[in-house]
Amino acid sequence: MAKIQLNGKKIALKQNFSVLDVLKKYKLSKKKVAIELNGKIIPQNKYNSKKLKKNDKIEIVQFIGGG
Repeated sequence: MAKIQLNGKKIALKQNFSVLDVLKKYKLSKKKVAIELNGKIIPQNKYNSKKLKKNDKIEIVQFIGGG
């Protein structure tokens, strides 16, 4: 297990969990989010290859339409 921080909350994930796996776990569309990992924005094309490690800090911002 890898313990990480997700949007300020500490959670535990399986080893080798990718950013894309986190999105799937929380049922978020990769087209409607921006992801910051340890202070750096992650491009969408890296979501599957970017693996999370112990003590990583990930922030997920979801885009919501409105007017």
